[in-house]
Amino acid sequence: MDKKAVMKNYRFLAIMLGAMIGGCIVGWFFPDFGHLIKPAGTLFINMMFCVVVPLVFASIAGSVANMRSRKRAGKIMGTTVVTFVVTGAIAACIMFLLMKVFPPVLTPWAELPTEAMGEHASLADMIVNFFTADDFVGLLSRSAMLPLIVFSILFGFATNLAGGPDSLVGQFLESLTQVMMKFVQIITYYAPIAFFAIFADLMATYGANVLTSYGRAMIVYYPLCFIYIFTAFPLFAWFGGGKHGVKTMFQNIARPAIVSLGTCSSAATIPTNLKVAEETGVSKDVAGMVIPLGATMHMDGSCFSCVLKIAFVFGALGQPFHWSMIVPVILVAVLSSVGMSGVPGGGYIGEYIICSIFFPQNIEVAFPILVAIGNLVDPPATMINSAGDYVVTYIVSRFTDGKDWLDKALSKKSTVS
Repeated sequence: MDKKAVMKNYRFLAIMLGAMIGGCIVGWFFPDFGHLIKPAGTLFINMMFCVVVPLVFASIAGSVANMRSRKRAGKIMGTTVVTFVVTGAIAACIMFLLMKVFPPVLTPWAELPTEAMGEHASLADMIVNFFTADDFVGLLSRSAMLPLIVFSILFGFATNLAGGPDSLVGQFLESLTQVMMKFVQIITYYAPIAFFAIFADLMATYGANVLTSYGRAMIVYYPLCFIYIFTAFPLFAWFGGGKHGVKTMFQNIARPAIVSLGTCSSAATIPTNLKVAEETGVSKDVAGMVIPLGATMHMDGSCFSCVLKIAFVFGALGQPFHWSMIVPVILVAVLSSVGMSGVPGGGYIGEYIICSIFFPQNIEVAFPILVAIGNLVDPPATMINSAGDYVVTYIVSRFTDGKDWLDKALSKKSTVS
C-alpha cells in the first residue's frame, strides 16, 4: 500500500479525533470557555439540518432515476442483496444483545423531562405516518426522513420511466446531487472546529461521563469486531463453501482485511477482494457483482455501530433501552447501514434516520454523538464490511454454482498444479 494514500485516507479522521480530544481537554480545564464556544458547534449542526432534506431527495431520487437498466441481475443479484440484509440483521441483533448486557452509558448525561403522552395512534395510523406525510410541505422537514425517502424513491422511479438519465429531470437530479455533495464537502471543512466546540461544551456540562461512556463503547466495539471475524465469518464460510470453506477463507481473508485497515475504504479494497476471490475459485460473474456491490451495501460493521449509537444516546439521555425495541432497532440499523450506504451522502442520511425515528426531540444532542461514534469506530467497521465482502462470495456461490463449488475449484487447482 502507498503510504501517502494511507495518510490521505486517515488524515481527516485524525484531525476530527484530535479536535474532539482537544475539545474535551479545554472543556475539562476551562468549562466557562467550553460553554462560551458552544455556538460554534451549533452553527455546524444547523448547517447540516438545512442541507439534509435536499441532499436526501437529490441523492436517492437521482440514483434511482439514472439507472440504465431496470432489471436486476437475476439470481446472483437477488441472493447477494438478501445475504447482505440477513448478515446485517444478524450483526445488529448481536450488538443489541451485547448492549443489554454491557450498556455503554451507565450514568445519564442529563435527565430530560418526560413529555406528556396523548392517545396512542392506531397501527394503521402509525404505518401511514411512518412512510408518508399528510402534504408536500410535511416532507420538507428533518423529522420526516422516512416519508422523504419513500417519496424520493418513487420520484426516482417515475423519472426513470419518463426517460431516466436522458430526461431533463434525470440530468437535473444528477447535477443537483453533485452540487449538494460539494455543499456537504464545504461544510465538512468546518467540522473539526465545530466538533472542538461541541465536545468542549459536552465536557464542561457533563464532565467525566463523556470520556467514561465513549471509553466503554470502544471497549465493546473493538473486541466485538475481531470476535465476529473468528466466529461469524467461519460460519458463513462453512455454510457457503462446505467442509473446506473455513480453512480456505482464513488462508485468503488477511489481505483484504489489512488493505481495508490501511486505506479505511471499502472501495479501495475492491481490487484485493477480486484478486483473492479469483484465487479461491469464485466465478468471475459472482465476484464481479458481489464485491463491487458489497463495497456500498455490505455493512455488518456499520450495523454494529448503528445499534451502538442508538443504545449510547438512549443511555446519555437517561431513557430506557427496552427489549421491545429490538425489531425497530434492527430494521433501522439495516436500513441506515445497508440501504443508505450505497447512496451519495448515505452516512449523514443514516444518522438523520436514527435521529428522526428515535430522538426527534433531541436531534441537536444526538447528531454530534452519532457522528463522533462513527469516527471512533470507522477503521474496524470498514475492516468488517470489506473483508466480509469476500466471505459473502462463498454464500452466493453456493446458491449459483452449487454446494460443491469450492470442492470443484480446489480439485481443479490441485490438478493444474
